[in-house]
Amino acid sequence: MSQDTLSDVLRGVRLRGAVFFHLSGNSEWAAEAPSAKEIVPLLMPGVEHVMEYHAVAQGSCWAGIPGGHSVQLFAGDVVMFPHGDAHVVSSAPGMRGSSDMSWLSSAKVDQLPLRIAYNGQSVLQSAPPEHSADATIVCGFLGCDLQPFNPLIAALPRLLHLRATDDDAWIAKFTEQAVAESHARRPGGEAMLARMSEMMFVNAVRRYSDHLPVQSAGWLAGLRDRFVGRALALMHEQPAQDWSIDELGRRVGLSRSALHERFVQLIGVPPMQYLTQWRMQAAARMLLETRATVAAIALDVGYESEAAFARAFKRLVGNPPAAWRRGRDAGVR
Repeated sequence: MSQDTLSDVLRGVRLRGAVFFHLSGNSEWAAEAPSAKEIVPLLMPGVEHVMEYHAVAQGSCWAGIPGGHSVQLFAGDVVMFPHGDAHVVSSAPGMRGSSDMSWLSSAKVDQLPLRIAYNGQSVLQSAPPEHSADATIVCGFLGCDLQPFNPLIAALPRLLHLRATDDDAWIAKFTEQAVAESHARRPGGEAMLARMSEMMFVNAVRRYSDHLPVQSAGWLAGLRDRFVGRALALMHEQPAQDWSIDELGRRVGLSRSALHERFVQLIGVPPMQYLTQWRMQAAARMLLETRATVAAIALDVGYESEAAFARAFKRLVGNPPAAWRRGRDAGVR
């Protein structure tokens, strides 16, 4: 298929990134972050969902979700929290720090990325990282849309650890560049780092997908499946097509019942329900990124009737298309 389904979803959910912190840690230190939804209004206003990541530039540290899994990180490693969980980065596993980040409200955009030094229990804001630190870490945020439909986030673990490998040497270069930009603050640096952050996320998703066990279920597992993956590609390539389970089955080489069963087993919903959800996501993107009328968008995603499209959109999102567009426009301003 010419259609890259993963890329289609990433475009549809409008992935965008930013780097905001450059941390250094010495002695016994712990940096605790609250859940992403608590700090989104301060860091990325207007963004629906935010994932935090940490890339180790030098030294080593630990990262984990309180009460959950922890991993040890070395230079070149990256850890991500796709669901926006509260988490801790520290000099040793099991440590806790203060999650009070109210001071962020006084940070100015032209001061970003913020440089923060942890030395034992002391925290120095706007301090340059020490070259002699036990660890230096670049911390960033990736935003995306969850509504109307984002099948990717639910398919990812709460903690995603990318170990440094020779095949991904560019990630180490990213951390080096992020450190350099935090010092130099050259024109265009923020935009460049944002794009690199997005590339890192795509790389993380691909690496995670490549190592899924054979018997895995979920959207990423469905992409790899010979039959379900082709059905997904067809629906993404031609969302306005008048698809039926019979036609999809014929095109992928399965009976309607076999495709239905296999699709539900891997994706969790029937093919026609998935198609409706994806049509609403495609429509949402057009509502936000174009000034096309609701009637025109309805036709573009496969609805002959504006009223039928509006009902389907409201059923999934909670508001009619026009009202949802106005609300999102107001939220971004």
